[in-house]
Amino acid sequence: MVRVTTSDRRSVLRAGAGLVAGGAFAAACSPFTSPSGAVAPHAPASASPGSASPTRAPKAPARPLAAPAPRAFPRQPAQISHGPSGRSRVALTFHGQGEPSVARALLGEAERHGARVTVLAVGSWLDAHPDLARRILDGGHDLGNHTQRHLDINAMPEAEAAAEITGCAERLRRLTGSIGTWFRPSRATRASPLVATLARRAGYPHVLSYDVDSLDFTSPGAAAVARNILGGIRDGSVVSLHFGYADTVAALPAVLDELDRRGLRAVTTTELIG
Repeated sequence: MVRVTTSDRRSVLRAGAGLVAGGAFAAACSPFTSPSGAVAPHAPASASPGSASPTRAPKAPARPLAAPAPRAFPRQPAQISHGPSGRSRVALTFHGQGEPSVARALLGEAERHGARVTVLAVGSWLDAHPDLARRILDGGHDLGNHTQRHLDINAMPEAEAAAEITGCAERLRRLTGSIGTWFRPSRATRASPLVATLARRAGYPHVLSYDVDSLDFTSPGAAAVARNILGGIRDGSVVSLHFGYADTVAALPAVLDELDRRGLRAVTTTELIG
């Protein structure tokens, strides 16, 4: 097992300390509660001056992106939580919301290790930071839909839940020319039957779940995040992580080093399933 040393953790957390102190990190989307016992709202980081309004779809980029569309995998279930085994691959999937500098740090760290990840973006986050759609795709990563406002979609009436899915899909289409490769429900590990049906109607053949939860949204420390991932990950695993948390930034290098040692390659979910 790889150990995240105190010095490693301090070096990265020092860079993120200002963000933590400023309250810039978003709350998690997992159904678990925070250490205080309450599920914190997953509010987007404040938009910088001149950025798009969180309630308005961003303008399409001047240079269209060649973004892939969702694919149907006939041998896979409607809700995918694990890829095929026997190929020495895993998928690291990030719930996309939070301070942009933390997102860029995580993407850069993955790329330095030759890893590719999957980002399920919140629509309001894309409204505030539309340039991140290009950053994710230009890095060779998957980009998908994590609803427009990141509310408890399984508890919503049909019309409201449908609007959450299609609202984020429209943001992605305007920015990239595609609705994104995957859909993941907000504040839930799995979609309800209704939400899964609505996702299919919106153009997503599969709902993306996961079989390993890093629990990074609880801010347990970088060493604990690494243990949570490495203790459960295996060939074909889909791991849930989040943008917006310093512990995740600090843990990622050790996680990727250990995956390399085990001969497991971190790839996009499309590559894992395909």
